[in-house]
Parts: sequence; C-alpha cells; structure tokens
Amino acid sequence: MTSNDATALEPAPAPHAHRARNGTSIAMSTRDAIYIRERSLVDDLMGHVDFTTMMIFQITGRMPSAQERSVVDAVLVALMEHGLTPSSISARLIYSSSPDAMQGAVAAGLLGSGSVFLGAMEDLARILQDGVRQVEAGGIDADGYCRAIITHAQESQERVPGFGHHIHRPDDPRTPRLLAIAAQQGVAGQHVQLLERLSKTMDAIKGKHVTVNVTGAVAAVLSDLGYPWQIMRGFSLVARAAGLVGHIQEEQQYPLGRELWDLVEHSVPYRPTQQS
Repeated sequence: MTSNDATALEPAPAPHAHRARNGTSIAMSTRDAIYIRERSLVDDLMGHVDFTTMMIFQITGRMPSAQERSVVDAVLVALMEHGLTPSSISARLIYSSSPDAMQGAVAAGLLGSGSVFLGAMEDLARILQDGVRQVEAGGIDADGYCRAIITHAQESQERVPGFGHHIHRPDDPRTPRLLAIAAQQGVAGQHVQLLERLSKTMDAIKGKHVTVNVTGAVAAVLSDLGYPWQIMRGFSLVARAAGLVGHIQEEQQYPLGRELWDLVEHSVPYRPTQQS
C-alpha cells in the first residue's frame, strides 16, 4: 500500500474541523482493514513476522536485517528477567493489594526502570554515542575521552553507568555473550570498541577489574545498530513487561506478596522518635 493510497482511505474531516499540525505515520484503520506503517496488519504482518521484527518495524518504520533482529532478540531475552528485584517485588505487592487490576501491578514494576536498575543503558549509550562523535571529529582520542569520563565521575562521586554489579563478579555472564552475538552477526562496531576501551581504562584507574554489566553491553550493541540513546530504555520496558507478567502469573498460583509484606513487618524495627 502506498502513502497516496493511505491518504485516499483516510476519512474526510468534518467541515471546519481542526486538524493536528503533526500527524502520525504509524497506523490507520478503515472499515475493514488496519494498516501499520502502510502495511496491512492482516495480510502483510500477522503470521509473517515475529514479535522482535514487529517491534523494530513499529519503532523505526523499517524491517530489520536478520542480523539486527538476532541481536535485538538477544537483548530482549537478556533483559526480561532479573529475579526478585525492586520491579518484580513492587509488581507482586501491588497485585496482592489490587488483584483485579493486573495492569497496575505491571505499571508499578515498570516504574522501577531507572538509572540503577534496567534503565542505565540510556545513560551509557549517551556517553558512548557522544564519545564516538567526538573521536570521529578529531577533538579527542578514545583514551582521552574514557579518562575524562571516569575522572569526572570520580570527582562528582558518581558511578559510570553500565559498570558494577552487586552479584556478578568479576564479570556479568550476560555481557560477553551479548557482545559475542553482536560480533557473530557482524554488527559490533565503534560503540562496542569504545565500551571495551572504557572498561580497560576503568580497570587501570581503579587498579582492579570492574564488572561491565548487561546494561553496558546493551547500550553498546544497540548504539552500533543505530538506535539513539533517547529510546534505549524502551527496550528494557518491553522485555520487562513480559517478565513481570510471568511474576504475576506465579503470584496468582503461589502468592508471595503477603509473605514479602510479613518479612518487612517483622524485620524492620520500630524506632521511636527521641525526645529532646
């Protein structure tokens, strides 16, 4: 279906009706058809593309190569499950409080996708993408850029996103696997190289090996695939939503929310306000 065909099928506006200045290129419907980015949902997409391909098509407006699809699929698999972390605990607690509204429980869990858990790839992707641009422009070399990033973090008493893990040491097992998949698919490029340089520089400055966690690897491989840093967190949200549905399904069968509440109630002492 061409764009002209889509325009022809678009319902005519009512007389004097206000029309938005910016339209949408994502989807439209007629009486008997649904079109997503000018392809028929029923005839062209359903039964013809997998979920990962459809997600990329929805976000970018183009069908991915087999190599891109494989890497993005690996990213979604890697990010889907993290065990009993703040997002899944929150989802279970909210579901136990409001079992009639699963969407509230999933939403509660997704709100935990921030700079500490799940969302750190956004911050590191910005660092990597800025670094590649600066190095290509000739304003600084990779070593100098990496040292500047780490030195600034130390002076600001901040962590470099994508580094460190409270369980996986010395290495996050997901990181080398994801980087290997990107390399095998021929899509690992300058951003992966800069991440590896940043890791070596971090180790040298710290005097010890610092874990590159999975969000660091995700930031690098998605950057090499051309995704802007501003959309990176969306991949963790899509993957985590599926993971949270799994936790809620288990909560329905084997409720844990009340037990978690009881653990807090019995483990956290009451501390009276001291009188002056």
